[in-house]
Amino acid sequence: MSKPKNVWKIFFKDKKHGGHRCSSEEFLSLEAREKLFHLDGGKTLLDFGCGSAELLTYYALEYEQLVGVDFSPSMLEEASRRIEKKKCQNINLILADHETLWKNLDSSFDRITAAGVIQYLTFQEIDTFIFEASKYLNKDGKIVFFDILDSRLYPLWKIGVFSRDTNVFKILCKIGFEFRTMISASFKNRPKDILGFSHNPYTIEKIANKHGFKMTYVQSMYYEYKYHAIMRKT
Repeated sequence: MSKPKNVWKIFFKDKKHGGHRCSSEEFLSLEAREKLFHLDGGKTLLDFGCGSAELLTYYALEYEQLVGVDFSPSMLEEASRRIEKKKCQNINLILADHETLWKNLDSSFDRITAAGVIQYLTFQEIDTFIFEASKYLNKDGKIVFFDILDSRLYPLWKIGVFSRDTNVFKILCKIGFEFRTMISASFKNRPKDILGFSHNPYTIEKIANKHGFKMTYVQSMYYEYKYHAIMRKT
């Protein structure tokens, strides 16, 4: 059976857009504004898993130099088009994954971020990512992981607990549907959930503390089942 990271590479190899709740520029602008609030300054930024640069081009308005990284060629093709359209001349793009990224960098950053990406990594891979990222973080820098699936809330969201018109019958139907989907995915060697793994924030915090970071987490404004992990060196 393939490792999860290989499954995700196959899954995303021809994707062209990120998994935002809405693709309108109005929504992307609002989502970026929330994330910029938590990034809270700095002059240089590394965006791992930048996808088609839907948020990166908004970050570019606030940073002097940015690097966007993704392992999907199709995503980076879309990112290049968007960057050119938005006339962002302060963004460089790199084709790499969480393992090959570091050997492609020749500078450090004030902010290292990833939005909707960490749930595609295992805890061991997250541990390694934070360890490597700390080597490329400037003094007073921050690592910020946005939109991590909350293992306490995501299962409830999936079965419709947060829906306006939810009832017991609909919840039971969704439980049955999710169970069938997981069984089918196992037989076909596909991701059991296209949104990735859900992670408890306290587990992420332990990993951050291990590498000398103080972490706080806050609920996402636009995704009721996700949270942001904000890490700063102690």
